[in-house]
Amino acid sequence: MQPKRRHSLASRASNLWVLLGLGIAGALLVTKKLKKRVREDFGAFIEKLLLLPPPRPAPPKAPHPLTGLSFSVSDLFDVKSYVSGFGHPDWIRTHEAAASTSPVVSDLVESGATCVGKTVVDEFAFSISGETKHYDTPTNPAAPAHIPGGACSGAAVAVSANLVDFALGIDTVGGVRVPAGYCGVLGFRSSQGIVSNAGIIPGSSSLDAVGWFARDPNTLRRVGHVILQLQFATQRNPRQIILADDYLQLSKIPVDRIKQVVIKSAEKLFGRQSLKHENVEKYFEAKVPSLKEFCREKANGDAKPTTSMLLANVMKLLQRHEFLQNHGDWINTVNPSIDPAIHSQLCKTAELTDEEIENLNAVRNQMRVAIGSLLKDDGILVIPTMPSVPPKLGSKEITSEDYQNRASSLLCVASISGCCQVTVPLGQHEKCPVSVSFIARHGGDRFLLDTVQKMYASLQENSSLIVNPKASSINTISQEESAEIAKEKGNQAFKEKQWQKAIGLYSEAIKLNDKNGTYYSNRAAAYLELGSFGQAEADCTKALTLDKKNIKAYLRRGTAREMLGNFKEAIDDFSYALVLEPNNKRAALSAERLRKMFLQ
Repeated sequence: MQPKRRHSLASRASNLWVLLGLGIAGALLVTKKLKKRVREDFGAFIEKLLLLPPPRPAPPKAPHPLTGLSFSVSDLFDVKSYVSGFGHPDWIRTHEAAASTSPVVSDLVESGATCVGKTVVDEFAFSISGETKHYDTPTNPAAPAHIPGGACSGAAVAVSANLVDFALGIDTVGGVRVPAGYCGVLGFRSSQGIVSNAGIIPGSSSLDAVGWFARDPNTLRRVGHVILQLQFATQRNPRQIILADDYLQLSKIPVDRIKQVVIKSAEKLFGRQSLKHENVEKYFEAKVPSLKEFCREKANGDAKPTTSMLLANVMKLLQRHEFLQNHGDWINTVNPSIDPAIHSQLCKTAELTDEEIENLNAVRNQMRVAIGSLLKDDGILVIPTMPSVPPKLGSKEITSEDYQNRASSLLCVASISGCCQVTVPLGQHEKCPVSVSFIARHGGDRFLLDTVQKMYASLQENSSLIVNPKASSINTISQEESAEIAKEKGNQAFKEKQWQKAIGLYSEAIKLNDKNGTYYSNRAAAYLELGSFGQAEADCTKALTLDKKNIKAYLRRGTAREMLGNFKEAIDDFSYALVLEPNNKRAALSAERLRKMFLQ
């Protein structure tokens, strides 16, 4: 009997290992499927949902301004029947579903956009790294091995990965600007207090500002007009582009490359007289006298902190103080698990006295006045968005004192003053996204949106300086042949809807051969896709001076002029295209439509 029992035990053991093996294999398959699902949306979404816009109005009424666009909201904005998570499972566990939807979300839906989900935020939307221990860190589509930036990491990733057309976020100390720069998209921080924060979980009440992400300036502007409730007005060009030379030196990316992109674009669009250089450190020191009192209180030993570091410290103290005012009782009651880096920021400093709080508010008010005085109604301040390309995931650089100091010095300008700021992508450096930031005075949101739309295409044209500053123009083939090769590459990029890349390639063709009208006409088509109608019109005009029978140039210029509101000139272009090609349906339909609308 003994051998039979052994055989039975061996058989059971064998069966047990088979079952265990199947279980492990099943777990691996499930894990693989989960990872695949995460990869498909880059881990951007915390929850999928669907808020549908109202039906399109019947013609001849104009469609809703955001018809056809999809968007997501950071998990800070209330959506009826959903719990806003605030980047922490314990927050979800201890809070009820929202009774109503945040007004800013409702306005976007009513304007024709479709909301498709909520996106990941950092724990309590407090940091700028985008890494989170409670949920998988969203994957940066532009640099997968690097951090996406925070606090609104999921929103930036969703836009960068082309999962939505635009996304909403909150910018307290960089929550929109940082992930936009690190994921290679546009990110707009509105003037603090201009947009209602109703139905949004507060972080730091005096620093919080609604922001949004987009891949192109036209969408950024369309969304901005709805959020800011702007009426139609003529676009204004900046009279001054002020380069903050000392703050540009805070960047570890070769500063001359960034400066040259901005300088070349500004000179081309507004003339050399528009450029100005400023040492803003000295300017703020002179214009924000309350910092001197703050310096006396906080300085240790003989080392005098810089003005930028003092301002950064003011921002951090305000963020911490107001966050604890809003959520300190909840933290003490629930005792949630908090990331050590965030916990140390919340708990390492003693409570502020009333006098200290008063002085912090004085610094904030004086900063707003100082920037208003520097920029007035028609000035733009240029600074780096962040001091470096996005650090690698899990790297020590993120928590290093040097990185934190440089980043805070750049981010505090708009956060403390409450001014509006936009992050603009400028190609890549070391295979990672690079960006620059434009700041306008508090309340200058429309002007800043107009400036971005006006400059964007030119900035992308010149951003090749960052990628390849020493590109050789010497080739073994002729310039005409090289131009044709560049044009064909541009056509391929256009087919792939890579409008910025197409513009760069068509521009390269023009540099090699500026006598070919097709290159200008093709570049105009890419400008139209980006909503840069002025540049498209100019390119078509140039194309027609070189080739008066270029039908595509007439059609594209007609489209650009229609979008610019020059309807009579648009009709003329479509009509002349019909003279050259009487059976052209597009020209006939466009001309007839405009005549019915504007000439009756």
